[in-house]
Amino acid sequence: MKAYDNKYYSEGFINLVGVDEAGRGPLAGPVVAAAVIFKKNTFIEGINDSKKIKEKERENLAEKIKQSALDYSYGIVNHIEIDRINILQASLKAMKIAVNKLSGKIDLILIDGNKSFIADLPIKTIVKGDTKSFSIAAASILAKVKRDEIMRKAAKDFPEYLWENNKGYGTKKHVEAIKKFGYSNFHRKTFLTKILANEIQEELIK
Repeated sequence: MKAYDNKYYSEGFINLVGVDEAGRGPLAGPVVAAAVIFKKNTFIEGINDSKKIKEKERENLAEKIKQSALDYSYGIVNHIEIDRINILQASLKAMKIAVNKLSGKIDLILIDGNKSFIADLPIKTIVKGDTKSFSIAAASILAKVKRDEIMRKAAKDFPEYLWENNKGYGTKKHVEAIKKFGYSNFHRKTFLTKILANEIQEELIK
């Protein structure tokens, strides 16, 4: 992973920023992006795609990343904005917010995926970048840990949906809770269309 970033360092891109997001798929809560910049020779054992790391280890790595980074920041776009502009645009907006919060010079931005926000800076999109780039993988961990934290807090206000466990994703128990209790004001309404339509269909069949 570090070798991938080193290729850009060797080309003269000293201030390299990794960017990734968490929360494109859930039925509830925000999408969270993180941006992180390291010194050239920084290495942290265990950095990988956040989805491949257990929760406790992600949290430990997030602390190491924050301690080792030259700078890091977050961009958060809430469920209301997601419904308004769609999840892709919300994800790109969150990334842009995160990058704009960074201080200091930026030479190149590495983004996970194949879409990017418009910026007056060089941007490289990398499909499955969180499995290739050290900086992107670090950003993916920061974003995931931050979003999980938000969902655990939200779960205290809406305990019936078990967000402390599912983090807003459409698990069987989460969907069952939506059908039983209805949706909350923290859900993404545009993501619930199919679930609610199926519920109405079931009622008509009864």
